[in-house]
Amino acid sequence: MALPLNAKVEAAPNFLANLDAAHQFFLVQDADSADTRLTKLKADIREMIAILAWSPASGRPARFLSAKSAQATLKTNAVQQLAEQAGLPSLREYVVGQYIVLYAHSETEVVLLALKHQRQLAYSTD
Repeated sequence: MALPLNAKVEAAPNFLANLDAAHQFFLVQDADSADTRLTKLKADIREMIAILAWSPASGRPARFLSAKSAQATLKTNAVQQLAEQAGLPSLREYVVGQYIVLYAHSETEVVLLALKHQRQLAYSTD
């Protein structure tokens, strides 16, 4: 019996910008612990990547897709454009500590699209 191939996992530029923004927030909040906190977050993300490579649909369905308000619809459209740019059909979220990673996936590919703290209302798509 052959083992399934691992999916390729990549980070979109927006995800990397969000990770940098988290680091900047850590610096403002507490410069002494910022690098340690970033190292921990990156380690948790590496663990998530290993899981997603093995099982791309491991995360939960993206909760914001069922939004009803006009403002939420605009934000949803912006996030769905990230998935369209990645060329992947399914949006899911993966909880990493106090952060939520938005990603798009197929059976063979995963693209990390955005990162937000659980207290943030929306994903940054700038």
